[in-house]
Amino acid sequence: MKQLFRMINSKQGLIIVLSVWLIIVIALGFIAPGAKEFAGNSSGAGLPRDAQSVIADGKVNEHFEGSDVLPAILVFHQKKSFDEASNAAVGDGLASINEEKIEGIDSIIPFNQMNMEMQQSFLSDDETTLVLPVHLEEELEMDEINELVVMMEKTVQGSLSEGIELSVTGPAGISSDALELFSSGDMVLLFSTIGLILVLLIVIYRSPLLALIPLIASGIVYEVVNRTIGLAGENGWFTVESQALSIMMILLFAAITDYSLFIFSRFREELQTVESKYEAMKRAMSRVGEPIFFSGGTVLVAVITLSVAIFEPYRNFAPVFSVAMFFILLAGLTLVPALFTLFGRRSFWPVIPRVEKDKQVKTNNVWEKISHAVTRKPLVTGISVLALLILFSLNTFNISYSYNLLQSFPEDMSSREGFELIEEKYTPGEVAPTTVVITSNDAIEKESINPLVTQLEEQGLIESVTFNDRDFISEDSRAAKLTLVFSENPYTHEVLNAMEKLRDNKEDILDNSGFNQEEADLYFAGETAKNLDVRSLNNRDTMVVMVLVTIFITIMLGFQSRSTIAPIYMMATILLSYSAALGISDLIFKNVFDLQQMSYRIPIYAFVFLVALGVDYNIMLVSRIQEAYKNHSLKEAVKQGIARTGGVISSAGLILAATFAVLTTQPILELFMFGFVVALGVLIDTFLVRTILTPAIILKLGKWSFWPGK
Repeated sequence: MKQLFRMINSKQGLIIVLSVWLIIVIALGFIAPGAKEFAGNSSGAGLPRDAQSVIADGKVNEHFEGSDVLPAILVFHQKKSFDEASNAAVGDGLASINEEKIEGIDSIIPFNQMNMEMQQSFLSDDETTLVLPVHLEEELEMDEINELVVMMEKTVQGSLSEGIELSVTGPAGISSDALELFSSGDMVLLFSTIGLILVLLIVIYRSPLLALIPLIASGIVYEVVNRTIGLAGENGWFTVESQALSIMMILLFAAITDYSLFIFSRFREELQTVESKYEAMKRAMSRVGEPIFFSGGTVLVAVITLSVAIFEPYRNFAPVFSVAMFFILLAGLTLVPALFTLFGRRSFWPVIPRVEKDKQVKTNNVWEKISHAVTRKPLVTGISVLALLILFSLNTFNISYSYNLLQSFPEDMSSREGFELIEEKYTPGEVAPTTVVITSNDAIEKESINPLVTQLEEQGLIESVTFNDRDFISEDSRAAKLTLVFSENPYTHEVLNAMEKLRDNKEDILDNSGFNQEEADLYFAGETAKNLDVRSLNNRDTMVVMVLVTIFITIMLGFQSRSTIAPIYMMATILLSYSAALGISDLIFKNVFDLQQMSYRIPIYAFVFLVALGVDYNIMLVSRIQEAYKNHSLKEAVKQGIARTGGVISSAGLILAATFAVLTTQPILELFMFGFVVALGVLIDTFLVRTILTPAIILKLGKWSFWPGK
């Protein structure tokens, strides 16, 4: 690491560093595409092959032809009841799709060829809503699905009479809307982030160059990361998630800005003691280089740890963020100090730092006062903050998690509108019915299925169990397919628990139905079964990732602080600020935004970023206190640590929080919640944990704070 610092200690080294970065940018620009070209979402539900719902899907496809399709659910709705003319208009619309001979469509119900009685069977009880499936070919890319859905909507709309509204939902409709949401929001997110950081830096530091240098560095690093991920996507090295790219962009600009502020703050101090800008940067990096290395290293370790997850969306985040953090960390140690050195004292214009002999470096009067207040009564202030954070942390036990990702979509999205119409107008469980498959070594007769239907209907929260007389038994008579509809919303925890009981009791169900459990087996496929597997994997992955991240970062903090005690309280305060942020966010979501459930992905995403990023400020504070502790009493060292780092850390925290808060402007509820939780957690960490709680703990531990070192 010292070799990296030496490279920017001379004009020649400075030119080498900047030239290497420039060459990398130009080279990647020629040979690598952008990451967005290969961005998508996890295939299926992101479950492993041995998940019970995936095995069940395999059984459906194995025994029943035509099951391996991608459904697009067309939902027609009008204020008045559907009559013969309305049905004819819908039938003409579907027929026009056939006439267009659109490639990628597997099958369409011949609605216009059905008699009135059969057509009425597709209507809701109040006859205002009509639901019809269109089956697409399964092996389609996201953009192909989107094109098909848009084409179908346009074709069908041309035949509909006035007053009939069309929504497309189901897996195909959801995929189409997801693609449009992410593709439309990326550029807005990028420019919003850049604009916000620029404004905040100018307002806080009143220096145009100081505001531009972090953005110049961020722009260079973003181009390198974007092209590198694009190269990986092009060659199939790893999957590129759309959501990962959105969050990665925020992380990149926020982290580079953070490291820029840490370097600039110490660089300015050194420019007041030495004339040479090269020597000043050498001294600055000798002080902040190691904290930056460990700060970036903790984030890198945290995101790499996601690779141990079994759930595909979590695992797919690991390579994208690992690539990003590698270049962010490298830039923090080379590119950012090189740019500041290039501009030298002009970086701080109009307030240019000058060498003043025998004059101490000034500290902010506000932070001087805060440092005195904190060190005067550390027990009172520390316990007050600790009690407050524990109180809000307790609310995490009241959080209800949602497994219905459609709730993350805007209310006016076609797929969500269609979904909610089905939920409102039909039995709630008909939104996503469960397919039950029974397999047997012996031939299955129709009469033998009736006891099974009875047994299933006697289980909890079951509305109905039905089968199609024509094709519910496979050609080899070794399998039968039933449709199970729950009486409640199939995405609720109650229904997931009911599905879990069905799985657990399947042997008893088979026995009571007259099947030999050694010769027969039951499988449950569909959204509810998949979400039950998602819940199980999420619980496992969240626990494993949290434990591993905590262990790895604690070890890294031990190396950084050269202490066995400091990592314990540093990590404990970070975990506390995370849980408090989650608890407070839930209260605000419920009471301000009327959001009664939180996406199940929020805890693990927020944990990885809040814990990893929260370490930054603790590292900067503790390393500054340790530096001062070599020549001063512990109380004086804590005062100096708070006073000297207060301005830069509070500014960095505000900018980091504001940058993640940009995600709250996104139309996707999951990103809104994630951005809100992380932004709040950063503010808690910046102004309560770093300013009050950590210093109070250090003072009360006294000489043991950095044991065995000083």
